[in-house]
Amino acid sequence: MEVFLADLVNEQRASGIEAVAIVHGSPEPDDPPWIKRVPVQLQFVYAPLAMGFRAALAQAIKQHKPDVLHLHMPNNSALWVLTLREARSIPWVVHWQSDVVVSRIRVAIALAYRLYRPFEQAVLGRAARIIATSPPYLEASEPLQAWRAKCAVIPLGLEAPNGPITDASLVARSSHWVAGKLRLLSIGRLTYYKGFETLIAAAVGVADVELLIVGDGELRGELQAQIDKLTPQGQTPNVRLLGNVDDAEKIVLLQSCDVFCLASRERTEAFGMVLLEAMQHAKPCIVSSLAGSGMPWVLQTANAGIQAPPEDVTAWATAIQQMQANPHLRQQWGESGRRALQKHFSIGGCAQAIYNQYRVAAPEAVLDTPPGKDLLIVIPARNEAATIGDLLHRLDAEGWRDVLVINDQSTDDTQAIASAAGAQVLSPTLPVGAWGGMQLGIRYALRHGYQAVITMDADGQHEVDEIPTLLQARQQADLVVGAFPERASPLRQLAWNWFRHLAGFDLRDLTSGFRLYNRQVLEVLASREATLLDYQDLGALLLVRRAGLQITEIPVNMNMRTIGKSRIFNSWLNVAKYMLATSLLCLARWDLRSRSTP
Repeated sequence: MEVFLADLVNEQRASGIEAVAIVHGSPEPDDPPWIKRVPVQLQFVYAPLAMGFRAALAQAIKQHKPDVLHLHMPNNSALWVLTLREARSIPWVVHWQSDVVVSRIRVAIALAYRLYRPFEQAVLGRAARIIATSPPYLEASEPLQAWRAKCAVIPLGLEAPNGPITDASLVARSSHWVAGKLRLLSIGRLTYYKGFETLIAAAVGVADVELLIVGDGELRGELQAQIDKLTPQGQTPNVRLLGNVDDAEKIVLLQSCDVFCLASRERTEAFGMVLLEAMQHAKPCIVSSLAGSGMPWVLQTANAGIQAPPEDVTAWATAIQQMQANPHLRQQWGESGRRALQKHFSIGGCAQAIYNQYRVAAPEAVLDTPPGKDLLIVIPARNEAATIGDLLHRLDAEGWRDVLVINDQSTDDTQAIASAAGAQVLSPTLPVGAWGGMQLGIRYALRHGYQAVITMDADGQHEVDEIPTLLQARQQADLVVGAFPERASPLRQLAWNWFRHLAGFDLRDLTSGFRLYNRQVLEVLASREATLLDYQDLGALLLVRRAGLQITEIPVNMNMRTIGKSRIFNSWLNVAKYMLATSLLCLARWDLRSRSTP
């Protein structure tokens, strides 16, 4: 978590957010100016107690006057916000790193949680937004169930590495491996939930394998005793505990291992941040298939290795042997993980998604990024998990990275997939519909200084390759409609002919959602009057024309394989209702003659 927080704050500060952090610990000589460490006096059931934290928090709020308090939990020191009036006047965003798991292994945690839970729930109740780190963890988290309406899923991210360490002396000093064996590496605190007992027992039973474990903790003596007991007499152990190492040596070990292992057995392991570190170095992974944890989801999303049931020594030994027998698969999984790190788990995408939650929590605060950006792509989406990921990856591959997804009350994994793909995601509290989503994107674009917006549907019917076609017509018109009349059913054709007759538009595809809006159009369609519209088609076009702005239509290709049945023009009754509503809208509010705004 320390690695993640440092990367996050650095990324936020680089993007213009004045982020500062208060954490536990003693000040260090090389601390950056944005960090404040509060000394810990003692530990109580794995929880640090820092007596000066409340005063430090109050001082930081007074000094920095934050727009948002970003609270990482579980964290008993974060509970001080409940007692500070100045903290209660600021919106809170809670980053839910893990449940306090009522452990079957450590009974003391269950007892302590009874005292902690009422305060935890009080913080969640007052929070404006809550961030979970994976869909499975949010689904399984009992403490979050009452607050699902204000939860968002944002996977953790990691800063791209600076490159391999090549210093000869360091590489030599870190050459712990024995030649000719499969090199297994695991990293973590030697504590009850990490499952090192299972990993050690599995590795000892496999020939030509070596396991190195980096980290220290209260179980070091017990684990060393297990290694000694399982190692046949007279043989050199093939499992070694290295203790803590510095960052450079850790990187060398990650560079030089063959497989990374994470055998955690309780949901205290909520995400597995160290898996991202292994993916940085293209290392395949074996992880526990732990229900309700984010570990299996991270591995599946990255396609970076295989799973084994927690605490199943035989299954873990089989997984190790599978890695041992398939060097080609190891390479494939490693490269897939490296690619996924940038696509799904970059610190930039994570920071942008968190920024979006800040905007929801504090909509009136001045959180804008510097003006001058050109084009934003807006994608309204509701239950589009099957297609949105592929669309976002195609946009990314073509260099379109300023993408905003409006997640309109999806009940599937649309939000998680979009966030993991690096898109900015806004999740309105109430349903907004297609036009409401587009208008929300338009207002977002104006607030952030964009000069134009392209809207696309999330179902993949609009071809990413056609975006330059819209841009080519940008100089000739203020609103560019991408037309594909070939998709029109007889019912749709009937409605379009009526629209053309009623409004006088010489357009072939009146309901296309594939459009480019220039800055002047954005300002018109961000108005309160435009909020009254139900659809983006005729009403928006009438508003733009009444403002004296130019509209043009250009032919584009569409993906015929993904064009499904129309949600509006699918029956005579729906067409009749739609035509009546649109006719009343045109005749009552925006008739064909130009006139001043009511």
